[in-house]
Amino acid sequence: MPDPFGPAQRKQLLLRLGLPVAAVWLIGGLIAGVAQSSAVRWSALAVPLLASLVVLGLLLYVARQAKKARGVANILRGVETSEDRQAALARLDADYKGTDPAAVFAKAQLLMQDDPRQALAELEKIDLGKVLAPVADEARAQRAMLHLMLGEVSPARQLADGVGLNRHDDARTRAMLSAVVAEAWARSGDAKKAQDTLALFDPEEGALAPVRPQLYRALAFTAAHVNDVKAMRRALRKLAAQDARILGGFLMKRTHPLLQREAKRLLEQSGAVQRRVQVQR
Repeated sequence: MPDPFGPAQRKQLLLRLGLPVAAVWLIGGLIAGVAQSSAVRWSALAVPLLASLVVLGLLLYVARQAKKARGVANILRGVETSEDRQAALARLDADYKGTDPAAVFAKAQLLMQDDPRQALAELEKIDLGKVLAPVADEARAQRAMLHLMLGEVSPARQLADGVGLNRHDDARTRAMLSAVVAEAWARSGDAKKAQDTLALFDPEEGALAPVRPQLYRALAFTAAHVNDVKAMRRALRKLAAQDARILGGFLMKRTHPLLQREAKRLLEQSGAVQRRVQVQR
């Protein structure tokens, strides 16, 4: 996740929180300056003071969450083997509460390597009604992504419809969420809506490199469902160029026949993952 106190994030905090609070202080000060009654004067100053305390509390909360996120990132750093994943899971269980969102996301990331169902169960521990809206969006999107990987489009669509894309200013986060949501829309009958959403992003943009596979996956599904074979093949070739094994995800049940055939053809041409393809089928 982006550092909440990085240069860009500090600027956003200043604009979103600092300027409104400054405006409230200015208005309160003007009212207090001309007020004849001491009660009105103190009331005029109490409102901006209360607003400042609320903002301070929010900043402290963000700082605490950022510290947790950095701690979780340190645990995940260097995890490569199954033994590494088990060790990381043990540390997360020991250092964080079972429902802490940062730890839950990390556990799900580790578990989905071997058991997507268990990862899904872990994400369901996050109470969507008790966390901040952006955190709830990420939980919905990750759950939707796992359902899509398992070929379960209906529950993925229900979760995707609850994601508020306009709540996210970070370009990479918004692109990731949009990719998952667009795939769910495309596979459940709203391919044009998905196409319009994905048109807002250029997968080749440098800042979007970490989410490039997810964007091209969504583009492939969307293109197939609008019968744009050329765009579908282009997206699949981009995925194959990064890692041909990614194409194995298009051989699952309830995948568009055009995608299955083209992904199979590209995999056979690569000659690198024949055995893996047979297992997934």
